Amino acid sequence: QVQLVESGGGLVQPGGSLRLSCAASGSILSINAMGWYRQAPGKERELVAAITNVGSTNYADSVKGRFTISRDRAKNTVYLSMNSLKPEDTAVYYCNARVVATTTYRLNDYWGQGTQVTVSS
Repeated sequence: QVQLVESGGGLVQPGGSLRLSCAASGSILSINAMGWYRQAPGKERELVAAITNVGSTNYADSVKGRFTISRDRAKNTVYLSMNSLKPEDTAVYYCNARVVATTTYRLNDYWGQGTQVTVSS
């Protein structure tokens, strides 16, 4: 089994900053990519940012220039630094990892439990 544990969500005022962390553990052979998605009430889950195993990054247009994704490969951990937060960034943020597990030897998607980010004054 592969587990993703997120941390770092919370309540922040508009213009503030937060840093999310997600650590992957378990039967991991390799991790191809890690990323963050979010889902606001009444909306579909959307990609926020992703990073590959060679460091290539991809961002949603709505967060470019404000959010930065990074990865510590030795710790199987991905981070999302969020600056200049806006009320429309309010959502549950989910960590995703594309993992080849030692139990399956197949590439599968794994998800964290989600962490709430609320941007409000």
